[in-house]
Amino acid sequence: MTSPLNDLGLGAFPRVIPLFPLSGALLLPHGHLPLNVFEPRYLSMVEAALGAGRIIGMVQPQSVSVDPVPDEAPLYSVGCAGRIVSFEETETGHLFIALRGLCRFKIERERTLEQGFRRAEVDYSAFATDLHEDQGQIPDRPRLIGAVQRFFELKDIEADWQAIEEANDETLVTSLAMICPLASREKQALLESPNITQRGELLSSLMEMALLEDTNQEGPFRH
Repeated sequence: MTSPLNDLGLGAFPRVIPLFPLSGALLLPHGHLPLNVFEPRYLSMVEAALGAGRIIGMVQPQSVSVDPVPDEAPLYSVGCAGRIVSFEETETGHLFIALRGLCRFKIERERTLEQGFRRAEVDYSAFATDLHEDQGQIPDRPRLIGAVQRFFELKDIEADWQAIEEANDETLVTSLAMICPLASREKQALLESPNITQRGELLSSLMEMALLEDTNQEGPFRH
């Protein structure tokens, strides 16, 4: 299902959007990202977004790996705009929301804080192709699935392998890139990959490098 914003084109996207800096959290176009929101500044951000098109910009801090991310932390210049497609409030006041990725953007200029959360003027023009399904293919699908399967076994991550096998290439790469526990710089590289073909190739390489590093750490004797 596409968003009405996709149908209207980039001109319908807001130029100033709230920013949600979150270490290791990756949102890609057409992906779904569940979030548990509990900090007062981000509760205010969600409330504001619900009354203004439901758009939130997910970005990653450049060097901070802890949450909450300080307001002065430098951010990567490329993020992804997502639309709130579901939300639920708990008895404790937390909000469970889900974002659907719409289009990547480049931060042009940050605005002053509003209600405690960061905002920025953004430009979507370099990522117009995000509005449409990526028809590209993974260069070596069995390689990617094999590497991810070994990586998941290493990290003790459960997965629905039947669903993975049946997913089309865009859904497969998008879902795996978002859920794999990778460093922020690696997540950012996946975000900035131009298309599914290159993102799938990069994801395969990242999985293989992680497996190789684990092997080297264990040394020549496995037990």
